[in-house]
Amino acid sequence: MELINATRMQAGYTMGLEPSGRELLVVVIKGTFTLPREGERIGLHPDQEALAMADTFAGEPGLSAPVYEADFAPRKKRCDVLLLGSAHAPAGRPATSVPIGLRVGEWRKTFNVQGERFWDAGLTGIRATPPVPFTRRAFSYDVAFGGADTNHDDASKHAWYAPNPVGRGFHRHLRSDWVDGRPLPDTEALDDPVTRPDGAYAPMACGPIGRGWAARAKFAGTYDDKWLDEHFPFLPPDFDEAYYQSAPADQQLALGVGGQRVVLANLTPDGGRVFDLPAFEAPVVVFPKNGAREDLLASLDTIVFEPDLERFTMSWRVARPLKRSIFEVAQVLVGRKGTEWWSQREEVAFSIPLDGVPADEAASTVTGARAGAPGR
Repeated sequence: MELINATRMQAGYTMGLEPSGRELLVVVIKGTFTLPREGERIGLHPDQEALAMADTFAGEPGLSAPVYEADFAPRKKRCDVLLLGSAHAPAGRPATSVPIGLRVGEWRKTFNVQGERFWDAGLTGIRATPPVPFTRRAFSYDVAFGGADTNHDDASKHAWYAPNPVGRGFHRHLRSDWVDGRPLPDTEALDDPVTRPDGAYAPMACGPIGRGWAARAKFAGTYDDKWLDEHFPFLPPDFDEAYYQSAPADQQLALGVGGQRVVLANLTPDGGRVFDLPAFEAPVVVFPKNGAREDLLASLDTIVFEPDLERFTMSWRVARPLKRSIFEVAQVLVGRKGTEWWSQREEVAFSIPLDGVPADEAASTVTGARAGAPGR
């Protein structure tokens, strides 16, 4: 099968699998965009990030926070909105606590980023030391509330914080010498400060959650003897495609995202950014070996903001069920081609004109690049 990429973004394909065992052709398009400052024009980043072929982590896989997840999920029923970044103290003046915020349309998420703190197990109980002032402080699930309590000599009494097993600050056993001097989380909810090591706090971060974490593993299905006897090597019948969502539930938006106003607060040294997301569905044309061409639309289902790198990525996806195998498809065209290509079926360079287009014009410009008409 030949993939023809007529965009200036990255595109690729893979095989997906439904729980029934039916195979899917999955096409993914990923664009990297500049993070515009006030008065700047939004455009494609000169360095387009490659499609991620595997999950990457901040440290040891499985024992640290995921950073990027593989881009080839078969399907996503909602749009993941992810943020990887740092809190920046307003005006560059050291602060002990900085509220950060991300808004996309009507959706928003905010929390506090704290300076370095430790548990102090004194005679009057366990409390947090005062936070150390900072001007910039990175946040992730590695420094959100959670982690593992493995101090006890009896391994059966070890405990992990299920919502975030890679974090810090959690202790089930409150023996002073096990808790004293251990770090607190660097993030906490605006209205729910972390005050107890054995408390139940929502881990405050905006990156992807681990595939094996409780909030996501519950969708993976049941892998028992019945599955081995009746369904292996296919997915179990109770597998839920919500498992493919990499963002926590409060960062999953209904499909149709695009064109919304984005606001970043205290996530850049200049204090904030305001701009509009590009708005379009990516056209994908499938040419079967036998039969008429199929005009499909890839929907935007993943956005990753990276303010420290002055960029964000947007990914579109479409899954086309296969009747027999991938060999039934001759070509897949991503983007649009001109009339000459359509008349001769020869490759003619064509790209979606985003670079150098004002933010308020980008949406209308790219909306015209929908599937249907074969292009100019």
